[in-house]
Amino acid sequence: MTTTSSPPAPAVSRGRLKLILVLLVCAAPVLASYFTYYVIRPEGRINYADLIEPQRPVGDTVIQRPDGAADTLASLRGKWVLVAAASPACDAACSTALYNIRQVRLTTGRERERVERLWLLTEPGDPDPALLAQHEGLIVRRIAADSLTRFEPATGGRSVDHIFIIDPMGNLMMRFPAQPDPSRMKKDLIKLLRASRIG
Repeated sequence: MTTTSSPPAPAVSRGRLKLILVLLVCAAPVLASYFTYYVIRPEGRINYADLIEPQRPVGDTVIQRPDGAADTLASLRGKWVLVAAASPACDAACSTALYNIRQVRLTTGRERERVERLWLLTEPGDPDPALLAQHEGLIVRRIAADSLTRFEPATGGRSVDHIFIIDPMGNLMMRFPAQPDPSRMKKDLIKLLRASRIG
């Protein structure tokens, strides 16, 4: 007569414990994702700048070259364009905006060749040559007041309070808040450059 021996009780409980641990390890990512989605609720907004929806084509906006010749924003097509608008006198806010767009472009590394900087002069007069010397490569054009209205400000603001982004297709697509954080501007621009192969 044969007798079967059952495993000792501690071996059974160790086996069950291992099985439970394996199941928990497998279920942990699923449980964590549900917890994150339904309890923590990640923010839907991932960009710092305001998206201008629908995108507004601005390529036909008439601007004026320094020599007085007429031009349009379409001449910048094919590049991402960081736009600041201010009077030629360039107060402290203007100087900061020009500095920010220069630095943000530089921090994009080798992608900077895909980005242009544009200063739209909103009043008659010429900028200080010493200021322009600090911003080599900055494109300077004059814009009429009625054309500037295409660069819509945030509620209660003015167009000159913001830095805008025009995409390579000539659409006005983003508006940074007044007195923007340059590091957050850089993150938005880098995301655009990585996501897009145009421009």
